[in-house]
Amino acid sequence: YIIPHVDDRYEMLAMLGDAIKSVYASVFYADSKAYMTATSNVIDQEKMAVIIQEVVGKQVGDYYFPSFSGVGRSLNYYPNDEIPEDGVTEVAVGLGKYIVDGGLSLRFSPRHADKVLQTSTLDLALRDTQTKFYALDMKRGVEADFKVDDGFNIAKLRIQDVAQTGALRYMVSTYDFRDQVIRDSDFGEGRRVVTFANILQHKVFPLAEIVDFMLTKGQEEMGRPVEIEFAGVLDVDARGKGSLYWLQIRPIVERKDIVDESILGLPDEKVLLRSNTALGHGNIDNVDTVVYVRPENFSSSNNSLIAREIEKINRNFTERNEGYVLIGPGRWGSSDTALGIPVKWPHISSARLIVESSLKNYRIEPSQGTHFFQNLTSFGVGYFTIDPSSNDGIYDVDFLNGCDAVYESDFIRIVKFPAPLTIGINGRKGSGVVVKPEVNTSI
Repeated sequence: YIIPHVDDRYEMLAMLGDAIKSVYASVFYADSKAYMTATSNVIDQEKMAVIIQEVVGKQVGDYYFPSFSGVGRSLNYYPNDEIPEDGVTEVAVGLGKYIVDGGLSLRFSPRHADKVLQTSTLDLALRDTQTKFYALDMKRGVEADFKVDDGFNIAKLRIQDVAQTGALRYMVSTYDFRDQVIRDSDFGEGRRVVTFANILQHKVFPLAEIVDFMLTKGQEEMGRPVEIEFAGVLDVDARGKGSLYWLQIRPIVERKDIVDESILGLPDEKVLLRSNTALGHGNIDNVDTVVYVRPENFSSSNNSLIAREIEKINRNFTERNEGYVLIGPGRWGSSDTALGIPVKWPHISSARLIVESSLKNYRIEPSQGTHFFQNLTSFGVGYFTIDPSSNDGIYDVDFLNGCDAVYESDFIRIVKFPAPLTIGINGRKGSGVVVKPEVNTSI
């Protein structure tokens, strides 16, 4: 809970007391109990503390917020022309709750801050960047009673509105709709776009260098990969002036991150899929279905029809809350139907692993998931690139063709196995496999 500062000390104390009570009460919420069950923790061995700390930020009108907040990890399992050990950072304007709640943050490697995929093209910058942010409403917390929702006094503001006050200088750029370009300034007409270009490219503030130091030093001292949370305040009237606060550091410990290396080392005949350029990390569980485009009937002239069929198939998986492996040729999500199947993310949103596999007569430069990168990283979806014709990976389509299909059309087959598939990805090495299940095939 975040509470505003007020001059009346008794009113301030009352709000603080309500916040502490609310934190204690949270252990009885359904979400907390579900977490305890999922992690197999024993309730009588748990201990609890309440931490009181100052909120990083500054007041702009009736709202209080940091210039930016973010999360950094010393390992990047979705590298884009980098190596995993270069790390990755997600940064956003305003309170960090926006990132925690899954809002559109800006993702970059602190060692390659001049390469930001989301701002690499005009279309991506307008589509995949932040348009709103969270701030503490300095009045709502005083006038309203405390509620179960810890965001009851948090306001969601439009970037466009607040940028006009000058409070977001250096973090936003301006879209010039006449010339169809984005200018790295908060002056002029047009939509404000959160690019952090003046910070990351023009070095107004050494954010990337500081985060890289925090991740490198944190990993050295903890002896393992780390995750940090930070927030900063810029003096928008003094170029290069500001403060960055190191809020929290913790080791990266996720059971999902533990990959059985013996799976990755299985011989080729036991593998359904193998990729040497895989994105993601860990095990993908509870997936027992493969949806694949039939190579023998494939023609790029049918790509629009295939996209519509996949959209309908995905809708059924979404309604059942089930995931699947999606395999197809060319670039998934390409707007050019000659290069791939033109699906949008909502059309394949239930896929837990997406595979690009080239054909002998259809070899397209792989996209490495660039069309869906924001969604891949947000939802932890795996992405394989395979080129069997040049011995770069394995795709045993004959095995799938020999299995009974639960759905079959001119373009697509769906194979459902009796048990979940074994899927593992080592994000450090960029390698991933799907183990061939033991089933009775018809050939």
